Amino acid sequence: MDIISSIKKLDTEIFLLFNSKHTPFFDTVMAAASGKFIWIPLYAFLLFLVFRFVGKYIWLVVISAVLLIVASDQLSVHLFKNVFLRYRPCHNLLIKDIIHLNGNCGGMYGFVSSHAANTFALAMFLALFFKNRINYFAVYIFLWAAFVSYSRVYNGVHYPADIAVGALLGMLIGWGTYKLYQAVNRRLQAHGVE
Repeated sequence: MDIISSIKKLDTEIFLLFNSKHTPFFDTVMAAASGKFIWIPLYAFLLFLVFRFVGKYIWLVVISAVLLIVASDQLSVHLFKNVFLRYRPCHNLLIKDIIHLNGNCGGMYGFVSSHAANTFALAMFLALFFKNRINYFAVYIFLWAAFVSYSRVYNGVHYPADIAVGALLGMLIGWGTYKLYQAVNRRLQAHGVE
């Protein structure tokens, strides 16, 4: 067995282990965690926190956040899913009948997880933004990203490797976007632009 096959086999075994641990209560919680609209209050709170530190320059942070979400979402699809063509667990004919599918299966391919890429991109950007401003912020925001990402395994739509590589991609995009934000912010501050 080659190394790629061994990794896929291990990934499937870990997926089946975590996916098999479910309860009706957590079915509801994890379905919600994967949703888009449940996090709107959190995003509003984060926007409020950002405003407290940058005031009228908040527009630059919002543009940066939009840029990183678009980048992580599109790269996860076009650079990974449409290239590697790895079936989601719920579309894998070998295991789809034994997994716990909690909700919709989603698109055909799952490597890498766009949820993981998006949440970890935002988490990395905000962790860097709030560094030295809010104690332990990075811990909380990365726990949130991990929770959302884990919900994708629980719900039966992603393997752990989809999550891990998606998280790495997201963190790289978040870091790069933050560096771009810093450079633009310095230039605007130097020129007195508001």
